[in-house]
Amino acid sequence: MSTFKIEGGHQLKGKIQPQGAKNEALQILCAVLLTAEEVKINNIPDIIDVNKLIALLKKLGVKIKKVGKGSFTFKSDEINLKYLESAEFKEDGKGLRGSIMIVGPLLGRFGKGYIPKPGGDKIGRRRLDTHFEGFINLGAKFRYNRDDLFYGVEAKKLKGAYMLLDEASVTGTANIVMAAVLAEGTTTIYNAACEPYLQQLCKMLNRMGAKISGVGSNLLKIEGVKELGGTEHRMLPDMIEIGSWIGLAAMTKSELTITNVSWDDLGVIPSVFRKIGINIERQGDDIHIPAHINGYEVQNYIDGSILTIADAPWPGFTPDLLSIILTVLTQARGSAVVHQKMFESRLFFVDKLIDMGAKIILCDPHRATIIGHDFKSTLKATTMTSPDIRAGVSLLIAALSAKGTSIIHNIEQIDRGYENIDERLRAIGAKIERVAGN
Repeated sequence: MSTFKIEGGHQLKGKIQPQGAKNEALQILCAVLLTAEEVKINNIPDIIDVNKLIALLKKLGVKIKKVGKGSFTFKSDEINLKYLESAEFKEDGKGLRGSIMIVGPLLGRFGKGYIPKPGGDKIGRRRLDTHFEGFINLGAKFRYNRDDLFYGVEAKKLKGAYMLLDEASVTGTANIVMAAVLAEGTTTIYNAACEPYLQQLCKMLNRMGAKISGVGSNLLKIEGVKELGGTEHRMLPDMIEIGSWIGLAAMTKSELTITNVSWDDLGVIPSVFRKIGINIERQGDDIHIPAHINGYEVQNYIDGSILTIADAPWPGFTPDLLSIILTVLTQARGSAVVHQKMFESRLFFVDKLIDMGAKIILCDPHRATIIGHDFKSTLKATTMTSPDIRAGVSLLIAALSAKGTSIIHNIEQIDRGYENIDERLRAIGAKIERVAGN
């Protein structure tokens, strides 16, 4: 288990470019299974979760070639379906939550899809019901082996159907869409997720020959086609990483420019950071954060009541950035409530911030009240362990702002979602060192 050693309290300066979007990559990579023709994908992030999925696709028989930094070609003309029922697959699939999204395209194209209960972040219950109820609506038969936690769906022929999703699940919507594009007839999905990454998937599928309308809304209509062809696709920049760098700049009073952010796909992210007092300047397609030498002040509501920042399905604020917002608030001027509605266990990392001197009241598993220090007292360096990807980066940002040397263990969690994060931070002046584990 590797460790980060961080000397905090230094201002950073320079430009940083966000990686390709992790959450988009996990959907797009699974979509290559829908065609026997070649698909080229660019701007793929070099991170653990994505590399695990690429390795899984390779074992499934997908022919993969690296043609440049972040660019690969995929050809799924000789898929080995026997691998899906092997002990090796049961082990490989468990380590990656994104592996659930191979089920939809496999079911749509080959009439069967299997998956072991997937892993991922320990952030509370993350139901798979939406995925499988969607497949059942399309005519698939569902089976679940409780002994080895193995799911399966099979169908001789999928048929289009109307469905109202029980939740606007991003991965659930993506999975159902990938199955429905090859179903017979028309599928209508209401309460569909409409995140930019889901829009990207739909646009890619349409270029491959699918007929999906309503892209960008919560009502998708899919006319099934007999087959799909090849295409080329480029990932959006990762909006969660962009939000992480905004928070980093504010907490360390640094002047940073985040380049090529695809502003039009950021939704409410810039405005939420502005509500907690961070000055965000648009320069073309870049974000410029000036050094907040005098700190940043939380805006209360018009009637003077305390600001509450909560997550919600798109176009609401993404839950993946709440831990960043919470950390940045620890040095704000003023107070705020962070309300994590979508996951039960995502706020449990705040005890580590409290150990560093933050003033946080954890009201319950979903809500925390943060009283900002206004930089009148700095966070204290400490030793901690990263519990998941987003909490891990939040603790890293806290450590970079704290005076003294902090240690973060279990940084493999951070590496799951952030490409070469230590090298990129050193390039803008961070004092961070990766120490190999025993």
